[in-house]
This record gives sequence, structure tokens and C-alpha cells, in this order.
Amino acid sequence: MTPEQRVSAVFKLLEAGSKKVIDGKQTQLDHTLKVAQLAKNSGADEETVLAALLLNISNFTPSEQQSDNLNTGRSYDLLEVGGALEYDLSMDSGDLYLRQPGFPNKTRELVESQVSAKRYLGAIDSNFGEGFLILPLPLFSLPERQAFEKDPLFRQKVQLAKWDVAARTTDIKPAALDTYREMFIRNMM
Repeated sequence: MTPEQRVSAVFKLLEAGSKKVIDGKQTQLDHTLKVAQLAKNSGADEETVLAALLLNISNFTPSEQQSDNLNTGRSYDLLEVGGALEYDLSMDSGDLYLRQPGFPNKTRELVESQVSAKRYLGAIDSNFGEGFLILPLPLFSLPERQAFEKDPLFRQKVQLAKWDVAARTTDIKPAALDTYREMFIRNMM
């Protein structure tokens, strides 16, 4: 699959999010675009902006409950399941999607770390995500916090989690999805 084809497949997934309303006030795609706009406005590098766009990719990819369809070709065509990629029920469908060839490692790592980043932020700020984090996350212990703080991408991981929560309440007008097409193509490996 060429980078252009892969980007078209990603955009098709993200555009499906224009039908799913979250928080009763914005679509999943609107939220995703707001997270990316916050990243872009802050001067984040392209791989981080792409991570912002892909942050909630698991909300767009087939869920683990649909795993019985894996070998049927239904709804998993974009995941290229089979051959090089094995489906592991212990992983989120978004994590699996980003492990396909072509996605930048930094982007993938930033997206995959978001539960950890939110566990970290919840441990240091009892008000973090108040009213927005639906599932209670186990907070990091002091040794877990200290280990997380040593991660080379620590600051970007934490900032991405903050943008995700901020995008739920911000009134910014995000750029259209297609404005990110060339950025995606440049960064696909």
C-alpha cells in the first residue's frame, strides 16, 4: 500500500467519526480535529500533530468484540489483518491499527501511551479530567510516576493527554481533516 493509499484509508476511518456524537455536543471527528488544532497551535512537531489526529483511533477501528469477523474480510479490510499482523485481544484495536507498516514510531508511541499519561496526570492532579474521564483509571504509584517521568517522550505524552481533555471544552474552530493530508503523506514510512 502506498503512503497515499494508507492516508486515504486512515481518512476514511476518521471521517466515519463524523457520525458519532460524544459528550452530546460534538462528533468524534470534531473532537479529533480540535486535539490536532491544539497541538498545531502550540507549535508541536508533525509527528505529534499526527498523534493528536490519531489519539482516539480506537474509537474508529473495529472493536475487540468484533474479533470474530477477523478472517472474514468484513470491516477489517483496512487493518490488513493476517499475514504480517496478528490480532492480539490484549491490545486495543487502535494500537493494532497503528502497528501496521507506515506509521511513524513516535506517533504510534505517543498514541499508545495515552492511558499511562492520564494515569500519571490523575496521580499528580486530582482534578485532571474531571467530568470527562468516564472510566476510573488506576493512578500511578510514586515509583510508576518516577519511571514515567524518565521517558524521553514524557512531556509530549502528557501534553497530548491534556489536549485531549481540553478539546472537550474548547470552542476553537479546527482545520478540516484534508488539510492534514500532505503532513500524513510526508510522515508515512
